[in-house]
Amino acid sequence: MSPAERPRVYSISEAADILCISVPTLRMYEREGLVIPSRRASGHRAYTENDLERIRCYRQTMSRDKVTIAHLKRLLSLIPCWTINECPESSRATCNAYSSREAPCWTVTGKTWQTMCGMCHDCEVYRRSQNAGDLVRLIAEHTGTQEQG
Repeated sequence: MSPAERPRVYSISEAADILCISVPTLRMYEREGLVIPSRRASGHRAYTENDLERIRCYRQTMSRDKVTIAHLKRLLSLIPCWTINECPESSRATCNAYSSREAPCWTVTGKTWQTMCGMCHDCEVYRRSQNAGDLVRLIAEHTGTQEQG
């Protein structure tokens, strides 16, 4: 892939400037599991346009709908990742994401940040939960519920 074809990535300070928030706030969002930035070879965070859009969406939802981070995490925990990823029944009994309804699946796996960056960042569940509207459809689509309009 040529340099022109590679997606633009931003350092944590660049991302904070673009989003008009502080670096500690971005770190808190990561700690809370709302975003999983990629990592450079040096271990420094690298935010993509998708990461920035995810944060914008979550911040808008928190501001507009007066949703707390805890409530947002609870909403994300409703995504049935075991259905989307077609996990067999036998593995669900030992799966933290299946038994927990407090946080999104990518935060309850017990993975290190190195593993989360590689595996979770590319996971369909994580990618499709970026937009609030898509999130509602994702939950409804995989739980058999219908959207209220």
